[in-house]
Formats: sequence, C-alpha cells, structure tokens
Amino acid sequence: MQIRAPRAVILTDSIGHAKTPVSARLVRQQAGWNKSPGLYQTNLSSLSSCRATKVSGVGRSRQAPQLRSKTVAYAGNDEISKLRDKLEAIAKELEAANRDSFLGSIAAERAAELAALPIRETTKTAKTHDTAQHKAESHGKLNSKDRKPKKQMKPQVNELEEAEKRPKLFEPAAGPPPKVGEEELQAEGSGHEILLQGFNWESWKQGWYHKLMDQADEFADLGITCVWLPPPTDSVSPQGYMPGDLYNLNSKYGSQEDLKRCVAKLQSKGLKVLCDIVINHRCAQKQDKNGIWNVFGGRMAWDAEAIVVNDRKFKGRGNRATGDEFAAAPNIDHMQDYVRKDLTDWMEWLRDDIGFDGWRFDFVRGYGGQFVREYVLATEPHYVVGEYWDSLDYDGSIPRINQDRHRQQTIDWITAAGGAATAFDVTTKGVLHAVFEKDELNRLRDGEGRPPGVMGWWPSRATTFLENHDTGSTQGHWRFPEEGHEQGLVYLMTHPGTPCLFYDDLLEPKKKAMIQKLVALRQKAGINCRSEVYIKHAQKFLYVAEIDGSLLMKIGKAKYEPDSQQWKALESGKNWGIWQMA
Repeated sequence: MQIRAPRAVILTDSIGHAKTPVSARLVRQQAGWNKSPGLYQTNLSSLSSCRATKVSGVGRSRQAPQLRSKTVAYAGNDEISKLRDKLEAIAKELEAANRDSFLGSIAAERAAELAALPIRETTKTAKTHDTAQHKAESHGKLNSKDRKPKKQMKPQVNELEEAEKRPKLFEPAAGPPPKVGEEELQAEGSGHEILLQGFNWESWKQGWYHKLMDQADEFADLGITCVWLPPPTDSVSPQGYMPGDLYNLNSKYGSQEDLKRCVAKLQSKGLKVLCDIVINHRCAQKQDKNGIWNVFGGRMAWDAEAIVVNDRKFKGRGNRATGDEFAAAPNIDHMQDYVRKDLTDWMEWLRDDIGFDGWRFDFVRGYGGQFVREYVLATEPHYVVGEYWDSLDYDGSIPRINQDRHRQQTIDWITAAGGAATAFDVTTKGVLHAVFEKDELNRLRDGEGRPPGVMGWWPSRATTFLENHDTGSTQGHWRFPEEGHEQGLVYLMTHPGTPCLFYDDLLEPKKKAMIQKLVALRQKAGINCRSEVYIKHAQKFLYVAEIDGSLLMKIGKAKYEPDSQQWKALESGKNWGIWQMA
C-alpha cells in the first residue's frame, strides 16, 4: 500500500502523549523508507508503544496536534520492531540535545521566514528619503498568500512597568535591497501633505466654488497642503457621484469657469487641488431601441459595449467585470482600449485645462487596480488616493481585535495599482471606533507591535481619516464617536500616513483650533507619511507611542507622566498629551 510522506512525525508513547517532533527526512534516513515522488512504501503492520503521526507544518506552528492519521500501512512484526527501535533511538538523541539550541534554531528559521516576506515598508524601519525603499514599496507585492494571519490580541491590562518591558518592533534581518524596475511610481506627494476634504454632502446647495475661493487664505493659514474638491461633472445626483457627460463641468457646485478660478485661487495660496474622479460607472443620456438606458452622449459617445457584460440591468455587452458591481448606474468596462483612452484623455484635460494636481478615485472596488495605475502613469499627478471600502470583521456586533484580513484587502488593491495610489485607511478608522466606543486602547497595537491599520503595514500608502461626506455630514452612515474625536485627531496627526481632515470640523471653533494646533505641531516635528513608531504602551485605558525618537504622545483615561528630564510637555487636553525630547 502506498502512503503520502509526512512532512514530519511525532513520536508518542503508549498512551498517545506527544514526544519530540522528528523531521520526515530524518525518519527516511534512519528508518530506510524508499524514496518515491511524494510517496513512501512500507510493509509495517502495527506499532505498539511508538506510533508515527502525520503533522502539517511542524516547525511553523510550534505545536503538535494529537492526530492519528493513516501514515503507515501495516505488515510484519520484525520490521515493526526494527523501526520502533530506530525511532526511539532518534527520540532519545533529540531529547538529549540542548533545548536552548533547539529553540534557537527555530527562532532563526522564523526570522528568516519573516525577512523573506515581500513587505516593502514597515513603520519601524521606513525612512522618508530612502529612494530604494520608495521604489521597492511602489513595485512590491504584499499579497494575502504571503502574509500569515496574526493571532488575535487579548485586552492588555498590565501595569506600566510590565508594558515597558515589551520588545521594540521586529526588524527584518539585513540583506540586499529588493530588485525593482527603473520606473518609480509616486502617490504621496511630498510625504508631508495635510489633506482637507473641501466639501460635505450638502455643499452643492451653496455656490460652492465661490465659497472655497473665499476660504483659500483660511486653509493656507491652517497648514493645509491639499484640498480635495467634489466631482465636477454634471450628474444625475446633485452631489456629483452619478456622472453623465464627463466633459460637461457645469454642475450644482458652479460653472466650468467658476471651477477654473477656484482651482487657480487655491493654488495661488500654495495649495494642491485634487479632483474626485468617478469612473466606475456612468449614467447614459439615451435609451436603446429596447428602452434600456445604455447609450452615452457627448465626446465619449459609447454604447452597451462600454458596459461590463455582468451588468444585466443595463444589458452590457463588454467584457466581464474586474471588480464589484455598482447597481445604480451602468458599470464601465475598463478592459476596452477605447474606453481607457477616452478616460485618459479626459483626465489629461482636467489636469492641463482645468489645472487639477491630483486625483481621488471613487469606488475603486468596482474595477481593477491595474487600470488606476495606467491612468496615474499617464497623468503623473501630485497625490492620489483611492476609496477602497469594505466592512470590518466582526464577532456578532463587536469588531474583532485582529483586522488583518480587512487591511490586507486594501494592501492588495494598492499592490494591484503598482503602488501608484494611496488608499483611505478604513481599517484604522474602524479600529478607532472600537477603541473609543469600548474603551479598549489595547486594540491600537497588533501582534507584531505595529499600528493595526494599513498605516502599520504600508504607512506611505495610508491616507488616514476620522470622517467624510458619507460617514458624517448629513448622511451619518458611520459617525465617529464624539467623545473620542480629540484623541482620534491626536492619534492621526502624530502618526505616519497622510491625514485627511473633514470640512465640517472647521465649522466648529473648538475643533478648528484643535486642528490648527495639531497641524502646526506635526509640521514642526517633521512627522511624515513614513515616520517611525515605537508603541510603548497599549492597554485598555492607555496608549503611548514614540514617534521618530523625538516626540511622545499619549491618549486614554489612565494617567501617564514621562520622565521630565527626558521629555518636555508641548500640548495636552482631556485624556491626551504630547511631549518632545528635552
């Protein structure tokens, strides 16, 4: 009878208690099993006091499950006795080995595995001006299959002295830099950007471009560097997210000429201006002969072939979709060459004629990230961010502490886009919700000692935020906990990634003053999208982190005072404080 070769065997005593794990190769050599591609042959009939048990991944999981798999076919007693004696001899030899040496070899193996993972940037080791690192993260792939699920964190309520003993972030073993192509993709602007979403859900009612022109000086004085404007195209919905003729820029926010003057005014104050690009779907201008709204007008005169074939509602005749469906309007087929050319020409026109400096891509779950990369390469924007939105992982109604699957999806989209775009760090927003709704600041450190969002895995590609026109404003789909707003701002403005502020927060004097204070502090400290983070404490009521070795911040209800000889107080408020190196 043929049997599959175990990757390792566990020696068990007569009552089944696991003894020392033995590699399959060692068993082959000592027991004399015949080699065969993926199979082994034997004539053994039984084992009495020693049994061979198949174990998957011994040396990785570090635990030997008490399995009794069919790894042996049985035959004569003489061979059983010989094999048993050999296996027991192996076991004694291994048990006599030095335990520390054995564990050390395992640790070295694990370190090598982690170092081999294609992680292009970590919050601990990232350097702002490291060109090789920048290229690596732009071209690197951080796929789900390469990243093992992390163990869920248990709430930590240790005393401060115990938390202080935690090791610093894991640093991969040194090695040659990864090989990358000559092309360098940039998405994060200067790396020191402060974004402002310059509208809310009701802005279309107020002659918005004129209002923003009047506030240009205010934005510059606050330290804002980029302003994100609403979708400029005429739209079925007044907010702009159901566009029709993409070249018609006379919208509810104002005319095309108003838009050009608004962009120029903001730029005159040193601000970059981002356009909201809605190209997952497009509303048709006419019906076909069957009464289906799938005939498009204007300079992009498409028909049903520009709609993905999965879109049955609008009778698409194009290729299969490369993303999720948007049910309210025809889903654009980005696989069509002429569609991509038309969209690229349009975006180049927005850049050259209207003056936009960068893009915010709406609903990027609807089409492949490779197309975003193509549009970005063609238009060379200053800053790019994509809206990749998905629900967090929950146990019932409670968000799980481990959100690695969630942030991995965002990382995968960024990778598909060739690192040519940042993405909104929805994971960090969700974690912060749970932190302040449940008073569980222990959630702010993952199993590797890093921040738990996209910020912790690929900080330069994380655009962080607390609120936007969907989650807040008059929609309020996922409003940030008011009691945690100040602490949430402190967290974002002292950590890596690029923070994106929300227009409505400028309408409240107290929040506006807080924003101005924190923006000035971030800029003075030189905190950027690749800043290093060392998390000193992450307990139920306390979170403390050191940024770039020169800034210390604290949030949470627990009292915390650092060594006054080492740290000088800068700013403080209810349940938060910030210090700089003395």
